[in-house]
Amino acid sequence: MHRRHALPVAVSLTAAAALLLTGCGSGGKKSNEDKIAGVGSGASHSVSPTPSAAAPTVKGPDMPFPADVKIDFPAAGVTDPKQAAAARDAANFVRSFHYGIIKQDPENAAYKFYSEYLSPAFKYAKGQIKADVDDGYTITGEVRFSRTKVTMADSKATAVVSFCSDASKFYSKEVKTGKVHVTTPSIEDYTSWQILMAPSPNDQGLWKARQTQIRDGAEECRS
Repeated sequence: MHRRHALPVAVSLTAAAALLLTGCGSGGKKSNEDKIAGVGSGASHSVSPTPSAAAPTVKGPDMPFPADVKIDFPAAGVTDPKQAAAARDAANFVRSFHYGIIKQDPENAAYKFYSEYLSPAFKYAKGQIKADVDDGYTITGEVRFSRTKVTMADSKATAVVSFCSDASKFYSKEVKTGKVHVTTPSIEDYTSWQILMAPSPNDQGLWKARQTQIRDGAEECRS
């Protein structure tokens, strides 16, 4: 498993718990046990393999991954275009900071495109990239996502996109030597994700990450 780094500075999700799904949240950190406020209170929709809704197409930065890296998301199938767009761009946000690690660039344009500027999600993405760059690591292997669910706020102005991931075949690789740090599969390879998404005020159809809650060792994600 490629081990993500905790951010040097992080604000607890509980500090903004009452605000998240109303659009004003801040704070976030890796493996935070606190829940994102509003999850379960809005309209919750599991993403299943049904025909996807027609979400407006948004041209984001190109993210060509090398042949040895696969970020595998299942096709989203929801009936509402807003839900489809939120799910699509939550996946793009996850891809974007992994792409930044591959490019070894904490200022890479991709995560900046898919997160609100200087939001906790923006800072999380930048921190993950910078930590690996500073330590001399990139990534290799495959991480598989599943169980995508979209929970809309009552106002439909924001949404929480949640999913599970299996990183048992996802590893750190030394940039200088190319050495791959293969790890023994364990419960820590299974991760629960929740990403608070909000529509961009400037790009129609684009949803951006505002806050993240990411918890490794998620037993519910192991199947």
